[in-house]
Amino acid sequence: YNEFFLFWKRVKSKDLAIFTRQFSAMLGAKISLTDSLNSLYYQTTNSVLKEALYEISQDITSGLSLSQALQKHGNIFFDFYVNLIQSAEVTGRLEEVMEYLANYLEKELLLSSKVKTAMIYPVFVISLSLIVGGVLIGLVFPQIKPIFTEANFELPLITKIFLNLGDFINEWWGGIIIFLIVLLIIVLDYFRSKEGKAILNQLVLSTPGLGNLFKKLYIARFSEVSSVLIKGGIPITQSLEIAGHTIGSEIYEEAIHEIVERLRRGEPLSQAFQLYGKYFPTIVTQMISVGEQTGKLEEMFQKINSFYSREVDNLVSNVSELIQPVIMVFLGLMVGFMFAALLLPIYNLIQVIR
Repeated sequence: YNEFFLFWKRVKSKDLAIFTRQFSAMLGAKISLTDSLNSLYYQTTNSVLKEALYEISQDITSGLSLSQALQKHGNIFFDFYVNLIQSAEVTGRLEEVMEYLANYLEKELLLSSKVKTAMIYPVFVISLSLIVGGVLIGLVFPQIKPIFTEANFELPLITKIFLNLGDFINEWWGGIIIFLIVLLIIVLDYFRSKEGKAILNQLVLSTPGLGNLFKKLYIARFSEVSSVLIKGGIPITQSLEIAGHTIGSEIYEEAIHEIVERLRRGEPLSQAFQLYGKYFPTIVTQMISVGEQTGKLEEMFQKINSFYSREVDNLVSNVSELIQPVIMVFLGLMVGFMFAALLLPIYNLIQVIR
């Protein structure tokens, strides 16, 4: 469970975005690199980032470049971040790149916040439904059980299941709560592992409505990072690999890795993308093909990003509506089973009385 405890000792996206914005402002004010880092060290409240900034400042003082110092803290500064700064050091555009990184991180933070906020409603509705359902089964069904058992007739299977489940919940509710808490911790820990992330990501991508949103989100992120890195002089294969690590999807990362391997073997990039049409729609492949033919691949990636960013913005505002059919089906099934468990034996009881 090492990963579970490491989760709480990390630098959050918000902390990194704030640091980058402050760092960008200080460099823009022509404050030296070491003075900027030392000042940010005293301003930072995150202990992990604070320790990293101290070490980075020491490394720069001892002769390392900023990108080399940041690279030693890969758990905080991801590949895209480091490689962009590395290219900026070569071209002398560090202030400009830090400004871009600050804008990029703030945009990603805002988007993530919108998605999380939109997800609160469906998660709340489903969680509340499960709690209410559990209370009804645990309290109501045991109360009406004597009525059905005294009637001395064969109960429907679904009613038997709910009555037995009600007895079980009523007797073991304390153990059930403890079990659910332990199970939640284990599941959350598993979903932070590489395998767990891949399974969770596959589930999300397979969810009607929600899957379409995340596919477009991943394509927008991938195309933006690829465009910026290629424009910064990073080789195409390396740019695509870094972009794959950055977008936040194990599934897409694996697909992009395989595309890069095909590119290294000499296959055209558009042809390699075409083989993964499940993740990259035809429009993406066609635009990449145009970029290859015209020698303006970074411009095509930027256009792909612009298109899908607009799509994501439109979809994010309607996330609740996208998930609503799934919620309605879930609630409908749950209510339907409970009503069937109650009404079927009542109907049979009336028949017996007649």
